[in-house]
Amino acid sequence: MATKNSVQVLIGGKVYTLGGYESDEYLQKVAGYLDQKIAEVEQNENCRNLPYDRKRVLTELNIADDYFKAKKQAELLEEEISSKDKELYDLKHDMIAVQLKLETCEKRLSRNKKELQNAQKKNIQYETELKTYTDQDGKAGKENRENKEGKDNKDHKDNK
Repeated sequence: MATKNSVQVLIGGKVYTLGGYESDEYLQKVAGYLDQKIAEVEQNENCRNLPYDRKRVLTELNIADDYFKAKKQAELLEEEISSKDKELYDLKHDMIAVQLKLETCEKRLSRNKKELQNAQKKNIQYETELKTYTDQDGKAGKENRENKEGKDNKDHKDNK
């Protein structure tokens, strides 16, 4: 369990002993804030001649004003955080969707590369077959020409 601290503080020109479970530094900070607010009212020329109870109420109003302004600022920050959280959620969702599309595209690219490789292999195979057929046709054509030329030469010799 936390230990209770007590500290001497100066508020409105008087020394008080504050006690609490917060640190000495925190208690001094709170007392310093209250002392500053009292001093602001005391230094205001319009408030110098007011009775003590009215000065106290003005000080309390100033503190309440600071509180509600700080509370409003905290609410605005909470709204901004909430908005940023939603924006972050949406961005993460978009990022996941883009990652899924990327994965799909990468798979499609991989399939297309395989298809291209297979098509290139078939193309080489067809070119090889075509060359074989062309070479065979070329040899057969050459033999036919040679046979024909040989026959023509023989016929030519026979005619003479």
